[in-house]
Amino acid sequence: MSQEDTALVLFSGGQDSSTCLAWAVDNFARVETVGFDYGQRHSVELDCRMEVLSAVRRAFPAWNRKLGDDHLHAIPVLGNISETALTRDTEIVFAEGGLPNTFVPGRNLIFLTLAAAIAYRRGIRHIIAGVGEVDYSGYPDCREDSISSMEDALNIGMESDFILHTPLMHLDKTAIWHLADHIGGPELTDIIIEYSHTCYLGDRNTRHDWGYGCGHCPACALRAAGHEGFIEQTVKADKATE
Repeated sequence: MSQEDTALVLFSGGQDSSTCLAWAVDNFARVETVGFDYGQRHSVELDCRMEVLSAVRRAFPAWNRKLGDDHLHAIPVLGNISETALTRDTEIVFAEGGLPNTFVPGRNLIFLTLAAAIAYRRGIRHIIAGVGEVDYSGYPDCREDSISSMEDALNIGMESDFILHTPLMHLDKTAIWHLADHIGGPELTDIIIEYSHTCYLGDRNTRHDWGYGCGHCPACALRAAGHEGFIEQTVKADKATE
């Protein structure tokens, strides 16, 4: 399998990375996944990433044949040096400068660097990340200019020709639900609802139409609003074709 046929997906088990996983399988002949245990406040997402992968393999046999190795690596140093609401049991607030304290400084930059190191060793050129600059919390390492700069730095520093793909970069959460539905239909959106995890507080007990979560944190609010828009637009489109 050539470098042009294989992709590595940064896969956390959330809605965005699950959609990116589907996008990758739709665009490449072989797809590997990588996740990181960085001392996050709730390890539930590490369980959910395996549940999403298992559900996808069951529901989509053709995709299963494309899915390769999953890599999970522990990088506790990131959590050790981060005083954030995602690595400490603290209230979610907006910090000085306008960024929420859910921002983990350097997280995506470190993830991309480690993913590139894995891709380099495994002969993979394409790296896929579910970052975006539309419906997000203002994280600077999710912006297009950050990703473009990282691509340049990785290629210079490793003398490589990586391509960093960000299929969600200019999509809001409603459009992300539509993308998942376009690629995998109700089977995929149901998997995202039942198995993926977004909630910053790690709530897997409270079930909503859009999935599990506290329903109040910024991540839940974005996911809920996006799903509501997706349902409304889908119903409107169905009525228009009757």
